[in-house]
Formats: sequence, structure tokens, C-alpha cells
Amino acid sequence: MVNYRRARVPGACYFLTLTLKDRRRDLLVRHSAELRQSLKVAMARMPFSLPAMVVLPDHLHMLMELPPGDAGFPSRVRLVKSGFVSLLREQPGVNLRLNAKGEANIWQRRFWEHMIRDERDYAAHVDYIHFNPVKHGLVNAVRDWPLSSFHRFVRQGLLPADWAGGAGADVAGAGE
Repeated sequence: MVNYRRARVPGACYFLTLTLKDRRRDLLVRHSAELRQSLKVAMARMPFSLPAMVVLPDHLHMLMELPPGDAGFPSRVRLVKSGFVSLLREQPGVNLRLNAKGEANIWQRRFWEHMIRDERDYAAHVDYIHFNPVKHGLVNAVRDWPLSSFHRFVRQGLLPADWAGGAGADVAGAGE
């Protein structure tokens, strides 16, 4: 097995992107309840927090903050992915194609990870996460995408409801 170089720092915060294998599918928004449940189960088994997150049709971005002394974000990603697949298997009418190993071909095998370096990096990634539905042309205003932590940020008074509201707004952020 290939050992990918990943920054593993106990208690760090990571920007993660998980992507469906078939980018034309919209499983993540159609089955957002199952994804939410998978996250809850993973968080109960191996605690972590999600300071920011957005779910799009074919991928999701999140900031995952680990507890002190723990650097195991890959294990948590596996729990989220496998939990989502297990919950999908229980849904009637969901067509799960299996590969030669009998695994559901839902997720890309790997995921994008970036360890957050400082407050500026953190803020840029929160902005990127929240602006992503506009970037992908799914909505014209950030507030119009329901599957985003943006709404929590507004409720907590951290962002105004009209933040980056229109298409073409200039938002600093990380690359995808």
C-alpha cells in the first residue's frame, strides 16, 4: 500500500475535500440526511468538530478540528465515507454499483487535505467553503445554498446574511 505524505499534527485543524467517484451524480445533496447521520456517528466514535462545512452535489468541503493529542483525520474520513455508503445501502431505489472487490463505487479513493497553518489560512478556507456553491454556479448568493455552515455563522453573528451575496463577488480562498 502506498503511504501518502500527509501532515499529521495532533489537535490540528484540516481543510478536507471528499469527492464522489462519478462527478455527475448528486448523491450528497439527495441524501444529505444520510451524510449528516454518517458524520454524527463518526463524531461519536472518534470525536472531532466541524467549524465549517458545505455539501455540494458531488463533493463536500469541511474544516475538521481534531482533539488535542489526536492526529487521526484519515480514520475519521474513512468512517464518514463508509458510514454514508452503509446508510445508502439501506435506502430503497439507490443504485450502488460494486467493483471487483464488492465495494460500492461511490467515493474517490483519496481525498484532498490541507493542514490549517494560522488564523489567516483558517479564515480563507472558511470563506472558500461558504462561497463554493456560488463558485460552482449552484446559487447566486451564498445565503441561498441550504447545505452550508454559513447559516450557523450568520446565526452566531460571525457573518452578515448578505455576505458575498452576488455572483462574481471577490472572495479570497484556497484552491480546489
